[in-house]
This record gives sequence, structure tokens and C-alpha cells, in this order.
Amino acid sequence: MRYLEQLGTAKRYSVIGLGTWQFGSKEWGYGDDYAGGESAKIVARARELGITVFDTAEAYGFGRSERILGDALASTGGTGDTVVASKIFPILPTAPVVQQRGVASAQRLGVRTIDLYQVHQPNPLVGDATTMRGMRALRDVGIVDEVGVSNYSPDRWRAAETALGSRLLSNQVQFSLVAREPMDELIPWAQRTGHLVMAWSPLAQGLLTGRYDADHRPSNTVRQTSVWLPENLDAARPLLDTLRDVASAHDASPAQIALAWVLHFPNVVAIPGASSVRQVESNAAAADITLTDGEHAGLTAAAQAYRPRTGIPALPRLVADKLGR
Repeated sequence: MRYLEQLGTAKRYSVIGLGTWQFGSKEWGYGDDYAGGESAKIVARARELGITVFDTAEAYGFGRSERILGDALASTGGTGDTVVASKIFPILPTAPVVQQRGVASAQRLGVRTIDLYQVHQPNPLVGDATTMRGMRALRDVGIVDEVGVSNYSPDRWRAAETALGSRLLSNQVQFSLVAREPMDELIPWAQRTGHLVMAWSPLAQGLLTGRYDADHRPSNTVRQTSVWLPENLDAARPLLDTLRDVASAHDASPAQIALAWVLHFPNVVAIPGASSVRQVESNAAAADITLTDGEHAGLTAAAQAYRPRTGIPALPRLVADKLGR
């Protein structure tokens, strides 16, 4: 495992983390057996492999993900060497609400301090000045160590940091071969200034694993989007073929190469989920893959050529597809 040693944080951040949205969340369709058994095995194996970053949120399963993660960490050695990251669901995130929700998340996680506490989404009505007052108060009493945001624009990230009055460590954003916007400004700025970008959905919810095609599509409710239309899966074939070609050169899987593409950028932690111990092992191994600049550029070019039909133009086809299933 590799770590981002230059962050200057109290704990080491592994470049591969574990996202736990699926812990206790019914929309992924994994069931109670997964929540009550497999999830704890995944956390235990992740720790053995050197993964230190475990990301959750109060919105995941209405707090159930936090409880499952907290119990799993407690049963596998506690949280002394782990980065426990959670997120406040920003409904009316005024300072008192932020403080209340932070305390509640810490209790569900079974920790005295949340290592990284993030604002899950920017609120369009409540400014960051009041939200960051709440974060500052949580940090002052030791309930929070580092503060982060999620899905913030570069300008709002910087403005929120000004409101906090000190470094606002991280911004958790969608980043993958098919969601490359953070390359333009977020990641270069993070590298220059000692900040962190946390990449959610680095495998594009499984699209970049190469396991799906027009005849074999996922069925859970999270992945009922236009990306999974048969014509869009057909359009992804050249990109997936390029992933397979690079994977063959590294004796790796397409998923591992997709993660290695993300990790080619500095100051980035990828937080893929895992439905099994085998998946978390595969994810962790991606940290050891170093792509050449040529391979990275080739993958980027293949991704730029992938143009799925999304948004409003895809709605009629998406409705017809759902009715036909």
C-alpha cells in the first residue's frame, strides 16, 4: 500500500480507501447477510492490506453504515491507525445543527474523534460561513480532527476554507476515467497547496470493471441510470478494450488499471466500495501498479472518445428501457 505522506495529517492516508455506502443501504441490494457478516470481513481484510481510509456518511442507510463500520473497526483493533471519515447530510447545516450531527455521527461510529468530517453536498441556501462555524466548534472540542467538503466547486472549496479560517483538507468528488472534470482545476490546486481530493465512484459504479455489457447489466436500484443503456454500454467497448490491453501488460484487471489511472494523479485517494473480500483485495493491489505516461495518456484519449447519451436526450430511451425490463 502507498500513503500520502506529505499531507501533514495526524494519521496516514492510504491512496486506496474503502467506501462504505453499501454497508446497510438497501439500494445496493446486498442484503442483511452482507451487512451483518461480509462487511466486517471486508473491513478486517482491508486493514490487513494496509488500507487506512474508511469513508461513510450519516445518509448511508440513515446512519446504519456508520454503525456497521464502527462495529467492524472496533472488532478488528480499534481506530488508532485508521482514518474514519464521515459526512453530514446538509439539510439546514447551520452551526448548531452541524455540531449536533457531528456528535451523533461520532456516537454511531463509536469514536471520540472523527478523523475527517465532511459536508456531503453544498447547500444552495445556507452559506458556508455558518456551516464552518459549526465545524470549527467541533474541531475545537476534539470531536473532529480534519474538516472536508464533498461535491464542491473549486471556488466554493476555497471560500469554505476562508470561512473555516484554516486548511479545509479535502474535497470528495466524482473522479474516474469517465468523470474527468477534477483534472482541470481541483487536482492541480490540491497538489500545489497541500490539499486532498477524494475520488468517489472511481470505477464509475462498476462500468470500468469490464464485467458488464448490453446483454449483462446490473439490476440494483443505484445503477438504474442512462449509463447502463445498451447503446451506452456498446459505446464503452473501445474504452474497455483499451483498459483490457493495458491490464494485460501489467497482469492486472481492467478495474485495477482504472484505479491506477486515478492514482496516477498526486494528492488523490480513491475510495471504491467492495462487495466481497476478493474485491477489496483487488482494489488494494491497484496501489502497486504504476502506469507509464504513455499508458495514462492512451487511457485518457480512449475515455475522451467515449460519448454516452445522458441527461434529457436519454430520458425517452431510459423510460422505454425501464418499462421493457
